[in-house]
Amino acid sequence: MPPVMPMLAKPVARIPPGMQYEAKWDGFRAIVYRDGAEVELGSRNGKPLTRYFPELVEAVRERVPERCVLDGEIVIAREGRLDFDALTERIHPAASRVGTLAERTPASFVAFDLLALGDETLLDVRLADRRALLERALSGATAPVHIAPATTDREVAGKWFEEFEGAGLDGVVAKPLTLPYRQGERAMYKIKHERTADVVVAGYRLHKSGPVVGSLLLGLYDTGGTLQHVGVSAAFPMKRRAELVAELEPLRLADAAEHPWAAWSDEEAHETARLPGGPSRWTGKKDLSWVPLRPERVAEVAYDHMENGTRFRHTARFRRWRPDRTASSCTYEQLEEPVRYDLRRILG
Repeated sequence: MPPVMPMLAKPVARIPPGMQYEAKWDGFRAIVYRDGAEVELGSRNGKPLTRYFPELVEAVRERVPERCVLDGEIVIAREGRLDFDALTERIHPAASRVGTLAERTPASFVAFDLLALGDETLLDVRLADRRALLERALSGATAPVHIAPATTDREVAGKWFEEFEGAGLDGVVAKPLTLPYRQGERAMYKIKHERTADVVVAGYRLHKSGPVVGSLLLGLYDTGGTLQHVGVSAAFPMKRRAELVAELEPLRLADAAEHPWAAWSDEEAHETARLPGGPSRWTGKKDLSWVPLRPERVAEVAYDHMENGTRFRHTARFRRWRPDRTASSCTYEQLEEPVRYDLRRILG
């Protein structure tokens, strides 16, 4: 019975030897519980996802053992690659909208661990044996339920790390073969892509604790010369947050109307451009206001990958200022584009 807290991974720079390796899926982590007709989909933080994915509830009833608990990832594939934006759209309060999206953008479940089967808990069973049981339990499963590919060959894992990014996956997870399932612990290892880009720092949001920088707002110029909002950089020590306010003060604009993102509060403007503070059910009533800066300062940031080629998928990591670069040179063209790889070749 829920809740079971998922086992987590800590980042490392290289693929460690002597482990089981899997692709790192870019979706919603989910623990799936089935007891006869009862099916629950639990999120990473324990909140239910069941109502948002009715097509998966039905698929679980039809394709997995009658009594089991599975660990895996809910994903949506479109045109041969993962689409995280389509996945976030599925978290909608209106049941009618959920039903429409279940037909328009159906989700899949990729299982990579088995935590219980029948009357037996498997949390204390070593990973190698849990994997064998998972493969037997889901041997007859068909789409949209899949078993995540796994290997113990480090060279194959390295190949996956390079190739699978083209299908929207974002790295490799390494798991010790003798590892029991440790709820809530970072007992596995994740190896993610990291690249750098030079971006325009065009504004900042204040930190919740006071008048210090909470996050820097980052931009890149598209082919038409428009500055598009591509993400934020936010991990700064508190002392540095205070220093940044003074450092960026000479660039502060008294009137936001002079800024390229002046239309950020207009919902319709977000339909044709990438702007900060877009309306979202994820943010609710959160204050999305920000301090506009003249778009002149350039920073180098590290990122793992781009979402749909338009924005950083996760928070970018600040590396250094680039006084040798002009803001106008910070374009999408500098970004490395991974070679395309069809997701169907991974899932079969």
